[in-house]
Amino acid sequence: MRCPNCNSKDIGKIGSHQFYCWGCFIELNVSGEKMSVYQVEEDGTLSSLDDLFFEEEMQHIQANGM
Repeated sequence: MRCPNCNSKDIGKIGSHQFYCWGCFIELNVSGEKMSVYQVEEDGTLSSLDDLFFEEEMQHIQANGM
């Protein structure tokens, strides 16, 4: 699997459907066929980055990486 943001392969699994990229420090959540991307803030909260990715890109990433 590669990170949709930085293309790094340094991805760690942090939950049953949650992954963390050590290259750009984002969290990826997979629910069924949908992937959501979040930035981890300093206080530990998550800010959605889904609006930065086009829906077509997310579907292409899921088809090739998951």
